[in-house]
Amino acid sequence: MSHHVRSVLSLVTVLLVAVPPAWSQEVQPKAKPKAVNPAFAKVEDVPGLPRVLLIGDSISIGYHLAVRDALKGKANVHRPATNCGPTTNGVKNIDAWLGDGKWNVIHFNFGLHDLKYVDEQGKNAEPGKGRPQVSIADYEKNLESLVARMQKTGAKVIFATTTPVPSGSPARKLDDQKQYNEVAVAVMKKHGVAIDDLHAIALPKLAEIQLPANVHFKPEGSQQLGQQVAAEIAKALESK
Repeated sequence: MSHHVRSVLSLVTVLLVAVPPAWSQEVQPKAKPKAVNPAFAKVEDVPGLPRVLLIGDSISIGYHLAVRDALKGKANVHRPATNCGPTTNGVKNIDAWLGDGKWNVIHFNFGLHDLKYVDEQGKNAEPGKGRPQVSIADYEKNLESLVARMQKTGAKVIFATTTPVPSGSPARKLDDQKQYNEVAVAVMKKHGVAIDDLHAIALPKLAEIQLPANVHFKPEGSQQLGQQVAAEIAKALESK
């Protein structure tokens, strides 16, 4: 075999290895789009009904649909399509969440993310190895700012106390919930904001309605919280 033929064969072999034929290449399946949480679904307002905005973390996401169902035909119930997190996030995004529309009632909560312990990188940490994500002094200052902005809309504003932190819940101290709630309630009383005491409602029946060693609630717990929130909103709508 001539040197020239050998060179051509070598080149063909390299090309076959480097570029496999189309039939040998696996077709990658298209990634399925992530399912949208029903609580984040866009709400088309029913004309003539009052508009209600819920602001809060995953606890409020959990009870949102129960509130919407309970107020069906009575109010258009909205929420930001996100976990609203700590008050620092609230201060940053409150204008976008309020938007340009008119709100009749705003029901809100911040707390569980504020009192959560984090390390220097902002990751969850055990209380002895980190610091609260938002100090209690900054929590108070941020709530003052948020209340002033929400009241500027002319809406009736309701604050929900932070639901209980159970024993064994990671990245949180049991004692902190009391202090953060006390500070929040003082701010609300100072500004005439109504208080929906979800902490007191949930506390006696935590074993039945809350997940073990977890700040989140079982479906029946979220349903009960939603019924309570809806009742407070209905009361506020009647008083306007």
